Amino acid sequence: MSEVVEASRATALAAPAHGSIRSGRLGALVQRESVFSWLMLTPPVLFLLAFLGYPFFYGVYLSFFRREVAGSASFVGLGNFVILGNDPIFWQAVRNTVLFTAVATVLKASGGLGMALVMNQSFRMKALTRASLLLPFIVPTVLSTVAWQWILDPGMGLFNRLLVVSGLAKTGPSWLGTPTMAMISIIMVNTWRGLPFFGISILAGLQTIPVELHESATIDGASTWGRFRYVTLPALLPVIFIVTTFSIILTFFDFQLVYVLTGGGPANSTHLMATYAYSLSMGAGQMGLGSAVALSMVPVLGLLLVLLTLYVRKD
Repeated sequence: MSEVVEASRATALAAPAHGSIRSGRLGALVQRESVFSWLMLTPPVLFLLAFLGYPFFYGVYLSFFRREVAGSASFVGLGNFVILGNDPIFWQAVRNTVLFTAVATVLKASGGLGMALVMNQSFRMKALTRASLLLPFIVPTVLSTVAWQWILDPGMGLFNRLLVVSGLAKTGPSWLGTPTMAMISIIMVNTWRGLPFFGISILAGLQTIPVELHESATIDGASTWGRFRYVTLPALLPVIFIVTTFSIILTFFDFQLVYVLTGGGPANSTHLMATYAYSLSMGAGQMGLGSAVALSMVPVLGLLLVLLTLYVRKD
């Protein structure tokens, strides 16, 4: 009996030692993983600081100075922002940017959702059709925009030729020559380019919805619209929110498409904040004023994203 008691005492005394060894090994493992994680994160963090952080903070610095190309900088404080506050072209660019971003995002979201619902069905050449849908998104922006310039040409463009040949019009409209048609044109091209991003992303979300949910809804008597409204759409909301957020950011800062297609014209009717900032900085040589325009985009975009986040959380 005494031997059993001594053995249990020895086991009890040895247990904390083994426990401390185990916890020490676990702590060392966690420490090594932490070091490895930081080593993996260091290159991308340095890349972001070098190629995104430095230009951003240098732009913030320039926005408080009057700086011309090949000229010395003079501190003006908020003087550049005061000038922009009295600049009608700047406010027109703000309105154009908000209108362009809102309409294009709504069209891409609704069109992408419809595209995903169609692509989720079974039909012939489904894989080839999915691959072809990615073409607008993977073609370089400048190349596709130049092609759209040819398509929208008032004389030899494809759209106007189709209108004349079909007898719908004697002469086609000047797609890029009038303010209203120019805005419609850049929204149309941006929507065409962004539809695949929405369609493929929402399609991936559709394929993660369990079939059992639709079967249960059908058994409960839900119609096709009922299944979409109460099963499909709620399950897709996280995906739609993420894709919409990315789309708002990319559309809000869109530069290449508008610069190549219209250059901000006619009569500044398609100037976005990004193109106007470039026009002031590189065209007029006012680096400080252009930086102030670029910096003004940050709070506007932040407000849009906050409102969108609050709306989704409320729902």
